[in-house]
Amino acid sequence: MSWNVVHLADVQATPWRNGGGVTRELAAWPAQGEWHWRMSVAEVGSSGPFSRFDGITRWFAVLAGAGVVLNVRTPSDDDELGSCEHRLTMADAPLCFDGSAATDCQLISGPTQDFNLMVRDSGLPARMQRVRGDLSTVVSATKTIAIYAIDTKASVRFNAEDLYVPPATLVWRTLRKSATVEIHAPNALWMEVSA
Repeated sequence: MSWNVVHLADVQATPWRNGGGVTRELAAWPAQGEWHWRMSVAEVGSSGPFSRFDGITRWFAVLAGAGVVLNVRTPSDDDELGSCEHRLTMADAPLCFDGSAATDCQLISGPTQDFNLMVRDSGLPARMQRVRGDLSTVVSATKTIAIYAIDTKASVRFNAEDLYVPPATLVWRTLRKSATVEIHAPNALWMEVSA
């Protein structure tokens, strides 16, 4: 299977129901019906609640803007003392949280652009991490891997194959056998999802 390449500028924005922002869905698998995983970029224009996604694990990373404060309250919490507050900027690692949690987003100073990875089955291990410089990893078979170049290009070596990813572009593929991946990028996201 070859790389799937998705440029953010080519994806139509879908407004949120609460009017607080828009989302551009870059990739979802399977493409038809109920997805198992989904990757998207959101433009958050105002503070307010996030939509709830029951049965979903979410990863969230700030791409641009001053950042956000997320107040995440899990369904088992009885009161405000049970909620967790997370201040996230472009300098912070992605946050993983329960999509069914009641989550309120407060903008720190103006609009933000954010990346979301959502995985439906909690039994499917997944991860998202920032790449600032070099990352080298061996990925086992039957995983979907993805790189999102944020605002600078990324260079990827996949076994003996070289790939250059322009800014604001997602590349992804599903592995049928293990592979060595080397990434050089000033500012990118790396993701793995078990297939």
